[in-house]
Amino acid sequence: MRGVFWLAVAALVVAGDVNAGAQDQAPASPQVVERAVKALPNRDTQIGLYVNVRPDCTSGPLPTIRLASPPGSGTVVVKSAKVKATNYKACLALEIPGYVAFYRSKPEFLGEDVLTIEVKYPQGRTEIQKITVNVTGAGPAQQKI
Repeated sequence: MRGVFWLAVAALVVAGDVNAGAQDQAPASPQVVERAVKALPNRDTQIGLYVNVRPDCTSGPLPTIRLASPPGSGTVVVKSAKVKATNYKACLALEIPGYVAFYRSKPEFLGEDVLTIEVKYPQGRTEIQKITVNVTGAGPAQQKI
């Protein structure tokens, strides 16, 4: 469970840093971000966390998320969530709404699956996220006995 928390915080930091100062900028060409994620077959794996943290530590309007290119061997689901973080920029503790994206492969699939998510922030900035999911079987250390 601790690993999931740190993954969520790391994604929150990335989303917040990208969004910082965007309120004063004119809309520009979409920014393309490429990421890789590891997953196990037929299990939900977090692939994104989307929030909008204002400088006063309150939540701004959430972005619009669209699956621009679906994965070939799995599904993507976005759920609403309440995100908690501590020591994020000037915010010592915050709890804000957000969206969490999950990927799940087909039960027998092993290999790379690629998908593209389009994120449109309220200030007009658009981000294209190309996510490569590497689905591998459980190794000897991960098998249940």
